[in-house]
Amino acid sequence: MNTQQLHALSLDQITNAILVGGNKRTVLVQGHMGTGKSSILNVLARELPTHVPCYLDCTTKDLGDITIPNIAKLDDGTGYVTYLTNEELGAHHDRPIILMIDEYGKANPAVKNALLRLMLERKIGSYTLHPDSIVFATTNLGAEGVGDLLLPHARNRITVVTSRKPTAEEWIDWGINNDIHPTVLGWVRENPQVMQSFDDVRDPDENPYIFHPQQQRAAFVTPRSLEAASDWLHEQVSFDDNTLTSLLMGTIGDRGALDLMAFVKLANQLPSLESIKQDPDGATVPTSASAVCMVVYKLLSVLERDWVDACMTYVDRLDKEAQGLFVNGVRAPKYSKRDFVMTNRKFTEWAMKNNYMFTADKV
Repeated sequence: MNTQQLHALSLDQITNAILVGGNKRTVLVQGHMGTGKSSILNVLARELPTHVPCYLDCTTKDLGDITIPNIAKLDDGTGYVTYLTNEELGAHHDRPIILMIDEYGKANPAVKNALLRLMLERKIGSYTLHPDSIVFATTNLGAEGVGDLLLPHARNRITVVTSRKPTAEEWIDWGINNDIHPTVLGWVRENPQVMQSFDDVRDPDENPYIFHPQQQRAAFVTPRSLEAASDWLHEQVSFDDNTLTSLLMGTIGDRGALDLMAFVKLANQLPSLESIKQDPDGATVPTSASAVCMVVYKLLSVLERDWVDACMTYVDRLDKEAQGLFVNGVRAPKYSKRDFVMTNRKFTEWAMKNNYMFTADKV
């Protein structure tokens, strides 16, 4: 593991750094494809609601798309040239912006040069950004071999950080709050290697799920492609097994699709939400550990205030490991339903009886 990998940051850590110093210094986030680098803009926009979020896709731009000359003529026949900028850069706004320069490493060299002053001095063409404006950029890892290149004179103007892939647990916590299908969550929990970095896999055959620069794979597992697989699973009632398998193969690769389909067939045997709501004492409790995990993730994803009592009655019938999985999921700091579940009477009674099961990091 090289020094960059050793000090790779999570997206949360990088977002916080941009919030703190992004108005003075441009952070370039380099990381694995499909791991959520572009989502930083949305997070920053939520944290800074008075800023205007702006997005520039460098792969679609040429030099003439960044600035164009605007000739101003004076009454004495002389004149001068100012430069107008692309609307996507947001320089025309009279208030702070959050500018994300996406895929900077893949940009045309002339485009890279045209953006250098903006990234260093917050000036572009005839415009100066509001002093509270934030500018950051993203690119893929050079080792992925998809054309990302950063020359020394450009790199010296910015701060480059490497983002790491999320762990399986981190991605599951995110997925619970973002409508990821419980079957996908359960599969990732059973196969945490799908979040492994190719840097840690010397022989690509050791991990047939992920992208690896030493072996060409048409499709592979990333957090982004897992979200796409989840979208297909949400519509699975419209497809036969062969169609769904083909769709998943084209989304997360052959090996991932075939393994995930085994979980799909298992998920079809799970109790319905309606049976848990209406008859929590009698609803079916799966016998396999994988199926129980999928039930827990399903409950965490769709739980509503009006049936927390029924949910806790059902959860109390699961084995202690599954109960701990559920409760620590509820206690995760970013769990969107945390407040109303943790103040429920049945939940607090369970917690008082079983507080020895709480993990220290879920506070």
